[in-house]
Amino acid sequence: MSATKPFTIACIQDGIADTQAATVDATVTRIRDAARRGANVICLKELFDAPYFCKTLDQARFNLAEPVTGPTITRMRALAKELAVVLIVPFYERQAPGLYRNSAAVIDADGTLLGLYRKMHIPHDPLFEEKYYFAPGESTAMAQPEGCPGPARQSGGFMVWETKYAAIGVLICWDQWYPEAARITALLGADVLVYPTAIGWHPAEKATFGEAQVDAWRTAQRAHAIANGVFVAAPNRAGFEPEAGTAGLEFFGHSFIADPFGRLLADAGTEPTTLIATCDPALIEDTRRNWPFLRDRRVDAYRGMLERWLA
Repeated sequence: MSATKPFTIACIQDGIADTQAATVDATVTRIRDAARRGANVICLKELFDAPYFCKTLDQARFNLAEPVTGPTITRMRALAKELAVVLIVPFYERQAPGLYRNSAAVIDADGTLLGLYRKMHIPHDPLFEEKYYFAPGESTAMAQPEGCPGPARQSGGFMVWETKYAAIGVLICWDQWYPEAARITALLGADVLVYPTAIGWHPAEKATFGEAQVDAWRTAQRAHAIANGVFVAAPNRAGFEPEAGTAGLEFFGHSFIADPFGRLLADAGTEPTTLIATCDPALIEDTRRNWPFLRDRRVDAYRGMLERWLA
């Protein structure tokens, strides 16, 4: 069931340190600070503990992956239990030999690993060579790690998790451009759609397209909040990451939290920061009563959505 009481969500916008260990340590410090400031749901950026390694093809980078039972998620589970907070922890998952995923662990406030969301839409662009590194999430019911309760509700690869504080739908980065993903996850009963992200500028494009790219990124996700009457939280990576043989990528930050009306409750610039906002589930009901988009859907008329192209 959806939340009945307000919950306070935090988005941690940051970059990486020189090593994985230092990055995780810095993130733990930020999580503790967010909890101290009242957050009870805390969301990290995509692939939080590693550089964005998809800029080139390098087989050695598969070594960055960990199983969900590895040290990073184990440490985050202990931290969630200690602080009594829900953590959304995106990481590079080694599911099996040769099978790697762009995943997010959903950890409840008692340290229980509720399960994994695995990124459904995988991009393939210059400096974003993700199809080499990640198998996509499955459109059929997906196996969860042994001992996990799994999602409360699921449709294909889209899932909603009932946590102590809120019903949370997790989608990752490239997923954020797809209204179908947002709609299905909202229909599963999410109070908030969380979009861990690693998006940035190609340096040569920034002057011409940079402002428009940020505006498009935010507008698409605010539209999901409005069209579905849900809260949206999007924690993005920040900072420049070099890559030999390329001009590197500048991750543009601009993380935000929006309400079901699309209004920004908190938003960031390009520097590392932690956004915190309180979300009142009563606003979901109020917004949907006034904008009854879900009521007025013509579910009998949408079969064409199952086709790649109709012209």
